[in-house]
Amino acid sequence: MATKAKAGKLLIERGSGNVFADIGFDRAEAANLRLRSELMMRVERYVRESGATQTEAARVLGITQPRLNALLKGRIDLFSLDALVNMLTRAGIGVELRLRKAA
Repeated sequence: MATKAKAGKLLIERGSGNVFADIGFDRAEAANLRLRSELMMRVERYVRESGATQTEAARVLGITQPRLNALLKGRIDLFSLDALVNMLTRAGIGVELRLRKAA
């Protein structure tokens, strides 16, 4: 949970490390959204670094260009963890999952 501290007249609230939890999503949904956002950012980096057009990159990722465009615009609600893992695998990028006890 976030903690608060006063700095002069400005109230500073320390984040939890998960922006989705900080804005009010429940713990499970916040964790899912954080993972999806990390994978989406990695897909975006792949597209940018590949130098490919959206159409070419979409073909490699196994999706349509309009769907890739939605991903690049941050439409997190349209992409499951499974779909994102599949895209990255098709691009030759390995995805690992590490489990740990929740804080």
